[in-house]
Amino acid sequence: MPAPEGTASGKSPGARLLDLVAVMDTLRSPGGCPWDARQTHESLVEYLIEESYESVEAIEAGDRAGMREELGDLLLQVVFHSRIAQDDTDDPWNIDDVADGITRKLIARHPHVFDKAADDTTAGKSADEVEADWHALKAKEKNRESVTDGIPANLPALLRASKVLSRSTRLENPAPELAAIAAANSAMSGVGSSDQLGDLLLALVSVARERGWDAEGALRDATRRRIAEIRAAEGLA
Repeated sequence: MPAPEGTASGKSPGARLLDLVAVMDTLRSPGGCPWDARQTHESLVEYLIEESYESVEAIEAGDRAGMREELGDLLLQVVFHSRIAQDDTDDPWNIDDVADGITRKLIARHPHVFDKAADDTTAGKSADEVEADWHALKAKEKNRESVTDGIPANLPALLRASKVLSRSTRLENPAPELAAIAAANSAMSGVGSSDQLGDLLLALVSVARERGWDAEGALRDATRRRIAEIRAAEGLA
């Protein structure tokens, strides 16, 4: 199918992204697709979530063709939301503003790459140390108080717990050790692989169900308690 008039089909990297932007503009403009034209940021949330999870599934399955397709579907959501925002009468922005924002952010958070004359403090640092610097710069930009600020509350419970624990390792005055560490180490004594860890987690969920407990909700509650402990260690309310 030929690209709509005005598209930039070419061989330079990113040229086909311009084609996607042009196609989306055609679909949202008068004479385009009525379904696309009536969508809102809110109506597309379910698709954004679905395409994100389908991308993860393709990555975990090692399905490279599927990954390419699902990342395309995910990219469509970015372009779609940007085109909807373009029509906002109070605060319009478009895909160029989105790209400009993330480009500026990447440059600002990589001074060791883009501004070596101003910042040579990352010389010899490990990837983990550079990542810590990234989070420090991010916290400064967003005026965040706690290392746990900015972690989305609606993340899956395991992912949110992992992020909270990971960020707290950077504290000079760490929060108290988790009360159940000894029990967890005991339960993990026979675990020697990620597969066995998965089996153990699945078994814990099974036992929780038998007792009428919501494992997801329990972990969310425990993570909230941990955040409170971390904030206390930081001297925050």
